[in-house]
Amino acid sequence: MLEIKNISAKLGDFALRNISLRVEKGDYLTLLGLSGAGKTVLLEILAGLITADEGTILFDGKDISDMSIQKRPFGLVYQDMALFPHLTVSKNIAYPLHGKGMAKKQKEKRVIELASLTRVSHLLDRHPGTLSGGEAQRVALARTLASDPEVLLLDEPLASLDVTLRLELRELLKEINQSGKSIIHVTHDYMEAATLSKTIAVIEKGELLQWGRPDEVFRKPVSEFVARFSGIKNIFRCSFDPSEQHNGLFQGKSPNGIPIKLLDPPVKDTAHLMIPGEDIIVSEQELETSATNQYTGYIKEVYTLNHGVELIVSAGENFSVIVSKKSVHSLNLHPGKKVWISFKASAVKQL
Repeated sequence: MLEIKNISAKLGDFALRNISLRVEKGDYLTLLGLSGAGKTVLLEILAGLITADEGTILFDGKDISDMSIQKRPFGLVYQDMALFPHLTVSKNIAYPLHGKGMAKKQKEKRVIELASLTRVSHLLDRHPGTLSGGEAQRVALARTLASDPEVLLLDEPLASLDVTLRLELRELLKEINQSGKSIIHVTHDYMEAATLSKTIAVIEKGELLQWGRPDEVFRKPVSEFVARFSGIKNIFRCSFDPSEQHNGLFQGKSPNGIPIKLLDPPVKDTAHLMIPGEDIIVSEQELETSATNQYTGYIKEVYTLNHGVELIVSAGENFSVIVSKKSVHSLNLHPGKKVWISFKASAVKQL
């Protein structure tokens, strides 16, 4: 198990502040955040390329904070791959095996195994300059795996690939992780994080904002930044009259004066209220339901997603609503159509 305890580092005008995380064996942790948030800096501290000013790195209970780069149980793969251009793919993969005391046949066997795993067996005699981005990334993975690191450190491994190659490499990373290899993966793409991760850490301006399972982070974000970065669009800064209640529910007013009822009492006179798009129901008429928030409006836009369809419904505010493709067809949902939307007070969260 890897434990990161209170890691801080000052680099010019940037500072990484008091980062603490735990990575269990076989975990897939995604460090999620905007460019410049400090994700790569944390990877480089783990790899030993940067020395932290404060904090401790423990691996299986042993303090490795001052351990040399070569002895650390990590394998780092940068976004630009950094393959040796003068060596063939086969020799690139074999490079970490030099000085390991392995017989030539053992090295050759290991290279063949890794090439098969990363699907580059047909490229062994080629040079990096002749490879596509996806091929080069898989070779870089194979070379890093050759040293058999306990934890793979991946810096934006999918960022420069097209959609097809990204899907292929995503499946390969899942396969490597399922074989028992722990992975820490840096990305700014929340969908990438959602599809790969077992745990997610959101970092912004050098600080850890939230850490947990994907469903915890994406369904229960702790701040407006995490919510918006997670793709949640229904976030409204509402004002409250603390004395105003309706059937035991509290009520906020959106910027355009739309009343939004919620279960929990407001902690301030103003607060950001969040409603996940998946929790909003679309209907052709007003429903008899326990959903106390009901509004009528019209569909402004329709977007097809991987996991369904997003409707932008204008109902005093613009609401993002996620529905199934089946619902789109059965209700004949299209731009300009008048609809009702409804959601329960329990679906409304304060940030």
